[in-house]
Amino acid sequence: MPHDLVELARAIATGALSAEEAVTDALERAEEWAGLNAFVAIEADAALRAARACDAQRRQGALRGPLHGVPLAHKDMFFRAGVPTEAGSKIWRGHVPAETSPLMARLAAAGAITIGRLHMAEFAMGPTGHNAQLGRCRNPWNAEAISGGSSSGSGAAVGARIVTGALGSDTGGSVRLPAAFCGVAGLKPTNGLLPDTAMMPLSHTLDTAGPLSTSSRSLARLMSVLAERDYESALTADCAGLTIGVPTRYFTEDLDPQVAGAFAAARQVFTDLGARVIDVAIPDHADYPQIAAEIWAPEAAAFHARHLAERPQDFGEQVRNRLLAGAAVTAHAYLAALGRRKSAQSDMLAGPFAQVDLLLTPAARFPVPLADDVGATGGAAMQAMVAELSALTRTISMLGFPALVTPMGFDARGLPLALQLIGRPHSEQLLLRGGFAYEAATSWLARVPSPPLP
Repeated sequence: MPHDLVELARAIATGALSAEEAVTDALERAEEWAGLNAFVAIEADAALRAARACDAQRRQGALRGPLHGVPLAHKDMFFRAGVPTEAGSKIWRGHVPAETSPLMARLAAAGAITIGRLHMAEFAMGPTGHNAQLGRCRNPWNAEAISGGSSSGSGAAVGARIVTGALGSDTGGSVRLPAAFCGVAGLKPTNGLLPDTAMMPLSHTLDTAGPLSTSSRSLARLMSVLAERDYESALTADCAGLTIGVPTRYFTEDLDPQVAGAFAAARQVFTDLGARVIDVAIPDHADYPQIAAEIWAPEAAAFHARHLAERPQDFGEQVRNRLLAGAAVTAHAYLAALGRRKSAQSDMLAGPFAQVDLLLTPAARFPVPLADDVGATGGAAMQAMVAELSALTRTISMLGFPALVTPMGFDARGLPLALQLIGRPHSEQLLLRGGFAYEAATSWLARVPSPPLP
């Protein structure tokens, strides 16, 4: 069975493999990998019916679209009419929406088959894969390591190749961290590029949906469907003509030696691919995480205000503490943060992005942490942990810029290390081109973890 989404789609389209065989294999892998705790619900009967319908259509010479018969699964926050959407929470347990997310509708129209709903941090608040309501989602490379969050199940399910693609959301790194820690590719699009209706909100200013998949080529296929524009045709095997900047501070400071070594090697690969790779100065990012916190936290607190007042005991401790902190942010601080965000965007566009096409950074300063080391539940310890985990992703979410992560090696424990490419708004095509060329020149995505997970 092909492990890559584009290869799997091709095999189904040509008849080398049936959609029913692909869905059956995904369901069997989900059972084999049950110890991951990646799924909150598996929709086997509905998925198999949809697969048989796809096979009947193909036999008649018709394909629904570029994802015909491909099994996918998605973070449990994207609405489908009549299907539960519970957002990793107790408060939304039994919530059945009456509308369908445009993103889910576009995937279905392209022929994709949803096999289930995936684990996530409660209300998308948490970067580790812990969830007080669902238990912890595990990393397919090492059960003791975190999966990343909040799109924890998306990272784990794609990392284990249960499915070859999944939707997640990214408000501070929630697509990129699970992709990075689980050894796959993930894309945070430009804010506003994809519709955000009929999906659970965290922060209406900073939220965006984004895909995780088995390669940048596969991300391009998914983005072509999700954004209804072509992202595949401009992929090339080199980076000729691109100028890529490596920030001289913040993103390259205080790196773990293993991360620093892998990143230096990745930089050389881009040079070998024909890119002009230069050191570049960037504005001071030191206060960017605080700007982000003064935007997303009060927005989240406002959305959950009624339940926070009426059912505080039904939130997990970590989430309740973070919402209470958000409720304490003053209107003056919130509005000031929105103004500072605009200034930061202008500074980045007039500074580094006036000189380079893309920025190249690590996805995190340190290798994947173990779960026992990041189990804080709230307060100062939680804030410090979140800040460290998302230090290199949250600033980009605050800016609203697009970014892509993909593996750049493995640490001494066999856990993935990842790089991040960052672009100016609406530069997804360049990000995907850079990721595609890098992946073609390296073999990191060919490594796949083996079940079972204890």
